[in-house]
Amino acid sequence: MVERTCPHCQGSGEVIADPCGTCHGEGRVDRRKTLTVNIPAGVDEGTRIRLSGEGESGARGAAPGDLYIFLHMARHKVFEREGTTLFTRAPISFTTAALGGEISIPGLDGARHDIRIPAGIQSGKQLRQRGAGMPVLNGRGHGDLVVQIDVETPTRLTARQKELLCEFRETETGEECPASQGFFGRIREMWDDLTD
Repeated sequence: MVERTCPHCQGSGEVIADPCGTCHGEGRVDRRKTLTVNIPAGVDEGTRIRLSGEGESGARGAAPGDLYIFLHMARHKVFEREGTTLFTRAPISFTTAALGGEISIPGLDGARHDIRIPAGIQSGKQLRQRGAGMPVLNGRGHGDLVVQIDVETPTRLTARQKELLCEFRETETGEECPASQGFFGRIREMWDDLTD
């Protein structure tokens, strides 16, 4: 015994003798529809939004299904995102790194965030601004903004600037840069061990 769907009625139990010229007896037609979708603050890559009853219409008058929209994030020019935390890199001059200062970074919400640079900061150090990151999805509050400091060595110096740096170099004792003093001290010890 073989069971199969009726080739005439497709299992509906009836055959439309004079089908409509528009829908050809399907009870539905293809047409373009524009929908407005509300995107909640804080969505992330792959977030799924469901629009109830906006999917494909059912055959022969059945209720329509749901429409699912999957979100994909465009890359930002300044920020990278990990959850609710925003990351960015900020190049600063070596004088600002040595003496300290302040930089301003605009947030995604348009607010201005002033980041205090402590004197003597090293390249690669990360500074955290609480509450300046992405909003929490369906919750309250915001994540953090993390700024990685990159100390930039000047490449175009005037004659006066070179003169001032030479004067500064003459006053150096090695105590100003303990990490490099420690490294070269270990190098000297290594050479001393090799020559003994």
